[in-house]
Amino acid sequence: MKVFNTEQIRNIGIFGHGGVGKTMLAEAMQLGLKNITRMGSIEQGSTVSDYNVDETERQISINTSLMNGIWRDHKLNIIDTPGYSDFYGEVVGAMRVIDTVFLVVSAKSGVEVGSELVWQRAEKDDIPRVIILNKLDQENIDFDTVYNGLVEDFDHRVVLAQFPVNPGPDFDRIVDLIRMKMLTFKTDGSGEFSESEIPAELKEKADELHMKLVEAVAESDDTLMEKYFESGLDEDDFRKGLKEAMAHDLIYPVFCSSATANIGPKRLLDVIVNFCPAPNELKSVKTESGDEINLDKNAPFSALIFKTMGEQHMGELSFIKVFSGILKTGEEVLNTNRDTPERITQIFVLNGKQKDSVDSLMAGDIAALVKLKATHTGDSLSDKGAKIKFPAIEFPKPRIREAIKPKSKGDEDKIGQGLHTLHEEDPTFMYENDPELHQTIISGQGEMHLATILSRLKHRFGVEVDEEEPRIPYRETIKKTAEAQGKFKKQSGGRGQYGDCHLRIEPLERGAHFEFVDAIVGGVIPGKFIPAVEKGVIETMEKGILAGYPIVDVKVTVYDGSYHNVDSSEMAFKVAAAMGFKAAFEKAKPVLLEPIYEVEIRVPDEYMGDVMGDISSRRGRILGMDADGKFQVVKAAVPLAELYKYSTTLRSMTQGRGIHTRKFSSYEEVPADAAKKIVEEAQNREQE
Repeated sequence: MKVFNTEQIRNIGIFGHGGVGKTMLAEAMQLGLKNITRMGSIEQGSTVSDYNVDETERQISINTSLMNGIWRDHKLNIIDTPGYSDFYGEVVGAMRVIDTVFLVVSAKSGVEVGSELVWQRAEKDDIPRVIILNKLDQENIDFDTVYNGLVEDFDHRVVLAQFPVNPGPDFDRIVDLIRMKMLTFKTDGSGEFSESEIPAELKEKADELHMKLVEAVAESDDTLMEKYFESGLDEDDFRKGLKEAMAHDLIYPVFCSSATANIGPKRLLDVIVNFCPAPNELKSVKTESGDEINLDKNAPFSALIFKTMGEQHMGELSFIKVFSGILKTGEEVLNTNRDTPERITQIFVLNGKQKDSVDSLMAGDIAALVKLKATHTGDSLSDKGAKIKFPAIEFPKPRIREAIKPKSKGDEDKIGQGLHTLHEEDPTFMYENDPELHQTIISGQGEMHLATILSRLKHRFGVEVDEEEPRIPYRETIKKTAEAQGKFKKQSGGRGQYGDCHLRIEPLERGAHFEFVDAIVGGVIPGKFIPAVEKGVIETMEKGILAGYPIVDVKVTVYDGSYHNVDSSEMAFKVAAAMGFKAAFEKAKPVLLEPIYEVEIRVPDEYMGDVMGDISSRRGRILGMDADGKFQVVKAAVPLAELYKYSTTLRSMTQGRGIHTRKFSSYEEVPADAAKKIVEEAQNREQE
């Protein structure tokens, strides 16, 4: 395969809400690039980018997929990403390596929650954006309303580069405001089109919108603005200015498409080459230490692994972008995250599951490596002498949790190995063997995310698990001060056991954990036994008394006691302390505490009532509400016990348009009726 210089490379990421047509847009581009001879179908599982078993079964994108092609002597790297929030980690990883965001928005639905998330992420990472209004062949399309919504929700710099002539089921014509031509597409799915003059009845509208586009370009640069007022911009000024404005995030052009009918996508290939920036036309990349890396093939080699995935018969596939230098097969490079060497055995450029071997990879290019020994998602590779390390990818925190247990005894080790590998591939998936809850807890972005993980565990590692509701890490504490004596006396022939201590327990403020005070005077308990008293208290607190959960936020004072010269021992005082603590605890108005999570829910306006009512039914407290365009952001404090499978409920309640995030906030007292039930369940478990 021909080696392309950095200035000949374009890196495009296709993003958007689930179901807006991203995969079919990528498929249409593949046909335009002549990588395929006919477009595949999502229903038949035959598209280039959705080839994984999980994807073909569910008929949605789950994994980031790499594609490439040659167009007018340029190499186009196209990354198709999932739209469902369960797989948002794939979006975050891809954002680190692409140079232009293609945000696909349904012309039927307009801006949705997923569109907002992508826009905000691209804004944070300062990435140029192009908007594709797709599905213009649907019925009852109101193009002007949808476009005005884009401007309102995103930015006034969103400007039309095309408009549809006949949106609806017969859609086949687009007025291109850059070329000032009408494009008429064949309706045979080939994507081919012809150019003609703009019809007289559309000329006034086209001229007006073209002028708005030219003005937006002129406003992006003081020199162009001056020239625009003096003599106007010629074609060369306009095209150069448009490319510069896009590269510097000053204009967000809107293009038209029906991906399934292949109307519009082929024109986008020219747009990518002509107006999307090459990797070296953007800002330099910062390393973890704050140094700046220019995308220069003559600089020391550096690269980032932005995704890893397991492939049968091949092992781990590592998706890589080279930021500087040239990577060649046979070289040994350094993993700067783990300070371990890696030998580059093979480099593949990908079109979905199709792999083509190449000998080298230029600065700015994207491809995949195989059989790296210790390198995973987020790791940096570098020349050994340069030791370049890039900042970590900020993946989203888990939103749901589930407990699992093996279906077959003896599978624990295989499950642990499989979970570890799956976490290395997908950092948004977490797992832990919780010693307190005596469960293996897995957590991720949503029910579908975890279902996909468990499917991979079964098919790749040959182990099956049962799911169960994760137990809640309750805590026990007290509400008032109490005192009690703990006395342990045992005589059974020979040396006896004697320990006697008086304890006072007091509640501490929430989060203070534990305080132990030695208030013994006069040596009524020898100093050498005081640590045993503290140890007896701590061990009892760890086991819990009310329902078997750890006790927190308690101050314990040992203030009196007695001992025996012969029979007293550390063990005796430890047992006495446990007895005294338990007796005092039961008199100190014990209560259960539960973990409270701060939940942020983002939904369209029309679902606010349902969401608020549902939060109330979950014992939640509304902390605040903020309007964000046509979306509402609700912040609430909700008990963890009430959040099981909340993602599914929210998706159902909002027709898939609501998303939420959560983070631990604090522990609060469990209401008496709920606490009674929890204690009874704990007692029943003990009896079983």
